Amino acid sequence: MTEIDTSDGGVPPLAPEQLATYFALMEAVSLLQHRVEQQLRADGGISYVQFQLLARLVQADGPLTMTQLADGVVYSRSGLTYQAGLLETAGLITRSTLPEDERATLVTLTEQGAALFGRVLPGHVEVSRVLLFDPLTADDVRHLGEVMTRVRDHMRAQPPRSAAPRKRRAGTAR
Repeated sequence: MTEIDTSDGGVPPLAPEQLATYFALMEAVSLLQHRVEQQLRADGGISYVQFQLLARLVQADGPLTMTQLADGVVYSRSGLTYQAGLLETAGLITRSTLPEDERATLVTLTEQGAALFGRVLPGHVEVSRVLLFDPLTADDVRHLGEVMTRVRDHMRAQPPRSAAPRKRRAGTAR
């Protein structure tokens, strides 16, 4: 691989093996996400983000707040609100305010939402198995799981931009 200068004012460059690994990972993720998105749209008329929201509600086995949903889905707050609105319009979830905190929105999975999730899950599993797991040995899967868990946990330890304190504009009172 031709060496690419990845340095930027004091930031050390990536080694060629790191750069190649990064590009292979991003391509694999893109290919998998594209096929999963196609399957979810064909089998259920939903996007991957909508699938993630339904999956979190199924796993929770009860209502969650929008903040709890956002903690597990990497998506902007406004985008999450928009996607929840689409799911609500489709009758897959309901949203309501918490009696003890009217600022919090409670999201509940409907029977229709649970049924749709159950209908699209087998195809989702099949696409994931064929594309991601079929070329791997059991030891590969274990090792990949360990590595990706460590990477995910490291990334989750860095607060997302949406969770960072907002900067005050010059001249505004505290």
